[in-house]
Amino acid sequence: MLLTYHRLYVTSTLLGFLFNLGQTNVLKNIRMLEPLVKEALPLPSKIHQGATRLRTLDEVEALFPGFKAFLDATEQEIPRPRDRAKRRTHYSGKKKRHTVKTQITVNADGLILHKTPHARGSMHDYALFKWRHPRLPDEVCLGLDLGYDGVQSGYPGLNALVPFKRRSPGRGKRGVKAVELSCGEKGFNRWLSGERVVVEHTISRLKKFRVMAHEFRNSLKHYDAMTDIVCGLVNLRITGVTAL
Repeated sequence: MLLTYHRLYVTSTLLGFLFNLGQTNVLKNIRMLEPLVKEALPLPSKIHQGATRLRTLDEVEALFPGFKAFLDATEQEIPRPRDRAKRRTHYSGKKKRHTVKTQITVNADGLILHKTPHARGSMHDYALFKWRHPRLPDEVCLGLDLGYDGVQSGYPGLNALVPFKRRSPGRGKRGVKAVELSCGEKGFNRWLSGERVVVEHTISRLKKFRVMAHEFRNSLKHYDAMTDIVCGLVNLRITGVTAL
């Protein structure tokens, strides 16, 4: 029942009909099952705890093939909040609707190593990174997109790759175009984009579960628990093993 709910995100009325339950008991039973399912799944929090205890290079390379990791954020629509302040803080200018945002980190195989709690939709990707970001071994290189521009100066000890960006000449120079990127810089951006496609594919796998793709109808206090299970199911598909 829980897996059906997360995969299809149907109404409790339909679930009650399918599993011969009263409508009021459907979500109660799902809430009871969630802790048991989370114990059996390779959740990102469990994997991240293990990543902080890696000691040898062989252990690091086993979890981070090629010593690579990639990070990106995804948004999900929520109903229009009744609270006026929440309507402002959760409105995403990018999506043009009210959303919550979650940031995930994956390795080169697409395994989800870290997931942040949900944040308001108006929060910038870099601000979300500064709020919560994974602790990775020094040998691992973290691939980012332009949403994290400035991370190299803000975190000089972080082994990160960020695409090159055309820089505006600044105020008072109206009509002056930004300097074009060199051929080498454009080539680097194309290479990094090709490397980072793995995190986009992982987000696509998450969105196959409609509880993370459609408008989130449940209370936001259950959002992180439900999305943890989805991430664990995706990790289970990749690794083929249960709790790590």
